[in-house]
Amino acid sequence: MEDVLVASKETVQPSGSHASRDTGERGDVTSTARRMWLWVVAILVSIPIGGYIADLVVNGVDSVGAALAGGLIVGAVIGAAEWFALRRRVSWHWIPATIVGMAVGLVAGAALVDYGIGRGDLALMGAVNGLAVGVMQALVLARHRIPGALWWAVANPPAWALGWFVSSYVISRNIDERFPIFGASGALVFGLVTLFLLARLFRAAPEVRGPAARTVA
Repeated sequence: MEDVLVASKETVQPSGSHASRDTGERGDVTSTARRMWLWVVAILVSIPIGGYIADLVVNGVDSVGAALAGGLIVGAVIGAAEWFALRRRVSWHWIPATIVGMAVGLVAGAALVDYGIGRGDLALMGAVNGLAVGVMQALVLARHRIPGALWWAVANPPAWALGWFVSSYVISRNIDERFPIFGASGALVFGLVTLFLLARLFRAAPEVRGPAARTVA
């Protein structure tokens, strides 16, 4: 009888252990996301500002040159803001990676849709832009040995497409100005969606502080 009781306890224990582990992982992700609230703020501030500055300079993305210049400007503003939010976890290489990804992605995406401004065109352009940015940033994450860095490249295209899709309803009256990036409404959605993926990627990764934040392992 005692053997049966012992066997029963041993059988029940693993399932409880798995449940505790799953609960712990969810708690870790939620806790990490709370500590990374600055990511959402950085996105919400930098995207509209970067888009506004770029729009003043290029006056609409309607050519390869305008797309390249606009992408470089937006990439610099967004990259710097995002790096500031993640500076304890990634190196400054995040900034040039974002600049290159944004410039290449906007040039390719805008040309692919022939500089169209339809809702589908903007979503497709956003997906291409997000792929380029996501791949470049994922390379930085991989250099820091962040587990699952590839998922950042996979998640960015739909996240960028969603940002453009949401903004296309808000800025519908002046969508013909051909902005280089989506507006504040899309930025908010993008920031919240990507926050939890970043939290999951970083939950087990050590923070990089001081001089180590300026180097890549």
